[in-house]
Amino acid sequence: MATLLYHLGRVAFRWRWFVTLLWVAVLGAVGFAATKAPAAPDDGFTMPGIESQKAFDLLEQRFPGTAADGASARIVFVAPNGEKVTATENRAAIEKLVTEAADGSQVASAVGPFAAKAVSEDASTAYSTVTFKVKADDLTGAAKTHLERAIDTARDAGLTVEVGGDALAAQPAAGGSAEAIGIAIAAVVLLITFGSLAAAGLPLLTAILGVGISMSAILALGSAFGLSETTGTLATMLGLACGIDYALFVVSRYREERAKGHAPREAAGLAAGTAGSAVVFAGLTVVIALAGLSVVGIPMLTKMGLAAAGAVLLAVLICLTLVPAVLGFWPNAVLSRRDRKKKAKRGNGENGGSRWARIVVRRPIPVLLLGVVGLGAMALPALNLQLGMPGDEAKSTATTERRAYDDLADGFGPGFNGPLTIVVDARKAGDAKTAVATISKEIAATDGVVSVSPARFNSAGDTAVFSATPATSPTDEKTKQLVQTIRGERPGIESQASGASFEVTGTTALNIDVAQKVQDALIPYLALVVGLAIVLLLLVFRSLLVPLKAALGFLLSVLAALGAVVAVFQEGHLASWLGVDQTGPIMSLMPIFLMGIVFGLAMDYEVFLVSRMREAYVHGDGPGQAVVSGFRHSARVVVAAALIMMAVFSGFIGAGASMIKMIGFGLAIAVLFDAFVVRMAIVPAVLSLLGHKAWYLPRWLDRILPRMDVEGEVLSRKVPAPVTDHPTDTPTAHLTPVP
Repeated sequence: MATLLYHLGRVAFRWRWFVTLLWVAVLGAVGFAATKAPAAPDDGFTMPGIESQKAFDLLEQRFPGTAADGASARIVFVAPNGEKVTATENRAAIEKLVTEAADGSQVASAVGPFAAKAVSEDASTAYSTVTFKVKADDLTGAAKTHLERAIDTARDAGLTVEVGGDALAAQPAAGGSAEAIGIAIAAVVLLITFGSLAAAGLPLLTAILGVGISMSAILALGSAFGLSETTGTLATMLGLACGIDYALFVVSRYREERAKGHAPREAAGLAAGTAGSAVVFAGLTVVIALAGLSVVGIPMLTKMGLAAAGAVLLAVLICLTLVPAVLGFWPNAVLSRRDRKKKAKRGNGENGGSRWARIVVRRPIPVLLLGVVGLGAMALPALNLQLGMPGDEAKSTATTERRAYDDLADGFGPGFNGPLTIVVDARKAGDAKTAVATISKEIAATDGVVSVSPARFNSAGDTAVFSATPATSPTDEKTKQLVQTIRGERPGIESQASGASFEVTGTTALNIDVAQKVQDALIPYLALVVGLAIVLLLLVFRSLLVPLKAALGFLLSVLAALGAVVAVFQEGHLASWLGVDQTGPIMSLMPIFLMGIVFGLAMDYEVFLVSRMREAYVHGDGPGQAVVSGFRHSARVVVAAALIMMAVFSGFIGAGASMIKMIGFGLAIAVLFDAFVVRMAIVPAVLSLLGHKAWYLPRWLDRILPRMDVEGEVLSRKVPAPVTDHPTDTPTAHLTPVP
């Protein structure tokens, strides 16, 4: 592996114009294809294999047209204190709004509260539903303005008017200025790490090129494979993160080889052969984690995972070819100013990384106990994890959607915002109407159900649908128990319904089912990803204990991060500091996202850090000294990579949407725990305690496993460092190339 990549790096350095123009041509071709490709169809969110999805599919089949996905606006009216919405003036203002809303150019229907009997018992609150012919993204500015003017007129009449639904809802930004600040911080970290604008800009440049190609490819292939910009969100984030990380490590190794006296082309080849080997295996671990998302069984998640895996593979290819090529254009520009002025010290002295490693090696037990106990304490809140899908109730009270949600809950009860939809299949029933009435009566009598709506039959008269309103809010644990109770009592209810059957669906039930399916998939996902990664790391480090230690460290850091997310977003600790207005359940996909992304990044840091320890051990250092040597060479760039990731992810905390805040916080805190506690403290402590046993591999297994030579042992023998005083000197001795 090292020899192959060494030759690749030398070829890319020599043929730099060809390699660079080739990548630019790829970007241009894929970008052109993206502009000509038709837009990808929006398949929506589907979850095969759960009851809610089956019921939705049945509704679409038996009630043609009811699955229309046009935008909607639920307009909520609240009368002034002491008044009722049924008062003459208030009623007139509401009816005027409904009439004006119905005249909108893209409006399909506007149903008033008095015709639909959508008035609360005390007549303090009412609501009207306006549906549109097109999706929210396709609404024109004129259509939105028309509805907003009608709403303002009703407000001028003295009514409190709030709007829910997606028609007028603002799309949450990913982070805005805070995200830009995060990227700026990443650039500053690179500049401080390398002391050179060129060295700081190179990882950013190559990473952006990779993301550009990835997103263009996703858009170009969107119509064929059902990919969209949403699918590419994860690909963009990880493509940028891994692209910066991988280029950072190769450039750092190039500078190190130049400091040893190697000529620029030779240094580029050695950097590709050593750091590039680590990049390949680190990238493979990320790909395993992302491709493993397909085991969850959510088509959207599978597409996102595979698209992101492709982006990471592209980042690896760019790192191994384009980075050496760009180094060929400016071989000395990436060196620090001190290096270029020939004032740098040789690279084997003490630095902050080696000094910290010596502290850990001297006191491994206290460091290990402190790290494990600290992360274990942070993980405790994860025991109370409650999964769900936060809706308008999780938005800021500054939004009209949140106020509309609260007004409906006050006027109609907390369960009104999350009714359960009951779909009755009466095709096999002798008397469909009687069977549906029986099922409706039994569900209405269930504890926790406030009311049921009249059943509505399809044109064939063999399928009915009605709503059951819970007594509790959509995210309340009691609502989940109610859904389970209704489904648990189904055999008894259906036995009284003369052959009819029913299923429970609706947004609330769908969210409950999604959360349960994701929760059930966590263990198989972890087993698959961690198992494959252990095998991969076994090949890299040729050790039994190092891969196991890496996997256990990841589990500890990800559980601690999940515990921190629960503590803030579910239990409310320090929530106000992050601008979280309302606590609630953790987004259903959050644990699987956290595990997949953090696993990939954690294994990146593990491979880069421990491979240098392995390299030192193979070249003759003792176990303790190998740890110190590995930290001397890698700690600085690993810290820089972690700080960059934290800066980028922290930008999402500035978003307005609670879910985006949650993702940004979870990823940032996970990188903090894994890079600085696990990799920088627990890993060296464990390796120093294990000593030579850390690198033990049974002889029979050693004979079976293929040799990858990630540490570049062959290269160190065949390409010895020349004797020279300065990194910019060109050695006069002939370097023996690797055959």
